[in-house]
Amino acid sequence: MYFYLKALHIIFVVSWFAGLFYMVRLFIYHTEAETKDDQEKSILQSQFKIMEHRLWYIITWPAAILATLFGYWLVFEMNLWTQPWMMVKLILTSLLWVYHLITHRIYLDYAQNKVNWSSGKLRMWNEVATLWLVSIVFVVVLKGTMDWIYGTVGFFTVGVLLMLGIRLYRRVDK
Repeated sequence: MYFYLKALHIIFVVSWFAGLFYMVRLFIYHTEAETKDDQEKSILQSQFKIMEHRLWYIITWPAAILATLFGYWLVFEMNLWTQPWMMVKLILTSLLWVYHLITHRIYLDYAQNKVNWSSGKLRMWNEVATLWLVSIVFVVVLKGTMDWIYGTVGFFTVGVLLMLGIRLYRRVDK
């Protein structure tokens, strides 16, 4: 039973992240359509709304729920509640759910033609999901050692430095 649960959990985690990554990419295209003439903007944004709706409710939400259900089933099945790495993974997964819910809020705004995010901010928002993905993978793969702490902290440090470098570049470029 363990391997079936693990396989299903991984499949739905991959689907969840794919949905999150592509959803924010659609938001970027949706935002960039704001600069088009009215007819082109209307056509593009109508199509993006259809794509966003289908992606969000047919793939991303079900994958998120199923990944979580199979993940908790695994934790119960294997009695992993007392493992320190599992506590860290559950915290990171909870933060991923916060990311998911904020992305849902953005989706609801875009569905009502409220384009409040710049494409640059959305690109940075998309990288946050990458940080969660890499951190969770480090924790799970390196669970038996302290290396996951160094790997996760190191990755977040690189991510923060990258974001600061991009901001500095933009200021200097202007």
